[in-house]
Amino acid sequence: MDVKEPVCVTRTTRESRMVVRIDRNPRHPEAKKWVQTPLPFFNHMMEHVAWRGQMNIVMEVALDHFDLAHVITEDVGICFGKAVKEYLERGAARGIVGYGHAYGTIDEALTRAVISFENRAYLDFTRNDVQLPEQMEGMHAEDLVAFFEGFVQGAQCTLHLDLLKGRVGHGHHIWEATFRGFGMALFEALEEREWRRDMTAGVAGAISFDVS
Repeated sequence: MDVKEPVCVTRTTRESRMVVRIDRNPRHPEAKKWVQTPLPFFNHMMEHVAWRGQMNIVMEVALDHFDLAHVITEDVGICFGKAVKEYLERGAARGIVGYGHAYGTIDEALTRAVISFENRAYLDFTRNDVQLPEQMEGMHAEDLVAFFEGFVQGAQCTLHLDLLKGRVGHGHHIWEATFRGFGMALFEALEEREWRRDMTAGVAGAISFDVS
């Protein structure tokens, strides 16, 4: 069995301490219990990412006194993005692809996710004509979007999420389709190809700066 070393990132501020650990080894039977944030619905969404991305994810959150959902999701997103970026950089010699796309669905809901890791932080979250509820399972929609905003900052990647289909009264499914699509796009981006050894996702190659 090709065991890949895990990546662990800790992010500490005056408000919080976030720990994210990822690996792409065979799924651990206890992995479902490893996503521990104070937000049950968010934990459920991250379980979709782990399941569809075929990775083990550990998330731990310790707060000072700012128990705010958008702080939790954005900071976890930044930390998770940093972990994925580090995983990509460590795996460049193995030929990690660095880009991917997927469609996530459950019943009537459908979302398209496209991702590319080229050191360009950009998120496009398009609702189209899908009526996304402003609140779902005790969370605001903007709290969940904040996770993706944090992720692109941490990962320095471009991420497009397009809500293609969804039905009023089924907001849970819209979010599940979105996180499933994101997870599957990540899975494709983290796959390894012999042809891509020591290559980057974009033709510009590695970026360097001289500062004086």
